[in-house]
Amino acid sequence: MPVNGKPLFWRDRPVLVTGGTGFAGSWLVSRLHELEADVVCLIRDWVPQSNLVRTGLHEQVTSVRGDIRDQALLERVLGEYEIDTVFHLAAQTIVGIANRNPVSTFETNIGGTWALLEACRRSPRVEQVVVASSDKAYGDVGRRYDENTPLQGCHPYDVSKSCTDLIAHTYAVTYGLPVAVTRCGNFFGGGDLNWNRIVPGTIRSVLRGERPVIRSDGASVRDYFYVEDGAAAYLALAEQLATNRKLIGEAFNFSNEIEVTVLGITEKVLRILGSSLTPDVRNEARNEIVYQSLAAAKARELLGWRPLFTLDEALERTVAWYRDFFAAEPAQAMAAI
Repeated sequence: MPVNGKPLFWRDRPVLVTGGTGFAGSWLVSRLHELEADVVCLIRDWVPQSNLVRTGLHEQVTSVRGDIRDQALLERVLGEYEIDTVFHLAAQTIVGIANRNPVSTFETNIGGTWALLEACRRSPRVEQVVVASSDKAYGDVGRRYDENTPLQGCHPYDVSKSCTDLIAHTYAVTYGLPVAVTRCGNFFGGGDLNWNRIVPGTIRSVLRGERPVIRSDGASVRDYFYVEDGAAAYLALAEQLATNRKLIGEAFNFSNEIEVTVLGITEKVLRILGSSLTPDVRNEARNEIVYQSLAAAKARELLGWRPLFTLDEALERTVAWYRDFFAAEPAQAMAAI
């Protein structure tokens, strides 16, 4: 992996990551561990298939079992482990689940955010807080989003991220909490075992000799963002937040600024795999945004951030990860299926 992160900044730094067993969280914890940070993970559910567990990384960091909505627990963790930097990634991230069960999504994504930020406000040692929002926070506005685009989520998951974003801004403006927000596109990469997502689902289907399924009509535009680039973006924002107080309360889009349809990303994966299979386009999806594209000029200009990988490089790395996953660990792979 190309060098990213400032080793001297992170070495021995006490860091809390919420959602450490999640897809993006696992990659962030891995990078922080490489940088010799003193990592504490808040974990609600034990997820054996998580990269954090499969790689044995959970044995090299401190794990605290608990719910992101438990403010008293969060205050204890921040105090006892003398946390300097917080990455808030814990969330219910699946759009379909949010549509079916909005209350649990609201409780976790919205209630969990204010519980964490209130705990941080009461913890004088906390120096940086990076909150993971999403491009979904913008809603469906039909044009490329920059950070001045109003937050207009309409459906449950989108609204939960609009609220997450606004609550973080409130704590920055009202209380001076050193918090900033990331808005990333659709994450993809190795370690994502949610087979309903288009990239891992397509790879698994092809490796099993089956046609990949597209739940939508395939024409929706998405901003696909590689998870290792996401981990690097989180680190870059925290590093800059430590030295530039003007960033407090700011939100940043992170994107490779390439617009790809759902069908288009599927076809890219098929080409990398050398498959002649054709997608099974079912047009069943509902309550999904038609057009999503992020402008990342602000991150480039104020943070000096750039993606580490092109989209094609990232897809190549992703396919290689899943080939190894299915080939080297058949028992775990079959359990995941």
